[in-house]
This record gives sequence, C-alpha cells and structure tokens, in this order.
Amino acid sequence: MDLHEGLKALAHPTRIEMLVWMKQPEVHFPDQSQPFDMGVSAGQFERCGLSQSTVSAHLATLQRAGLVISTRIGQWVFYRRNEEAIGKLLDTLNTTI
Repeated sequence: MDLHEGLKALAHPTRIEMLVWMKQPEVHFPDQSQPFDMGVSAGQFERCGLSQSTVSAHLATLQRAGLVISTRIGQWVFYRRNEEAIGKLLDTLNTTI
C-alpha cells in the first residue's frame, strides 16, 4: 500500500463517508436488492446528493488507491471495501508517523 496514494484518496470527506457506508452496507443501503457480498451497486451512492459522474470519480479514486474492489456484473458495477489494503494503510500510517 502506497501511503501517499492512500492518504490522497482519503483527503476528501465524501470518500471517507463512502468507505464508512460500505463497512455496514445493510444499514446504509437497505434498498439494494442484490446481495451485499458482491458489494454495493454504484448507483446506491447517488444518495449522497452528487451526480453519477462525481460518484464515479470518487469511487475510481478509491479503487486506484486499492481501498475498494470493483466487480462488474452485467450492466452494474459493485464496490466493496478492500479490508486487507485498508489494514495495511492503517499499519503503515501507524508505523510511519
């Protein structure tokens, strides 16, 4: 995990909020009809009041940093937290600072 990339991805409050929502998707996305084990549908994130393109940009930033994993199923893209990468980022931050 690149500490700088991870920190840049977390520099926007909306991206942090998205990660928090994905931690308990059943609480934050009760309207999703697909099982949460595949992740949260990208469309569900529009609840934050942002346009689809802005949501996609935030999710792409999190994905480039390795903090989320995307899975395409048909026309939908699902996102889930990459717990291993998040743990490594926290460990790196803890040992570096």
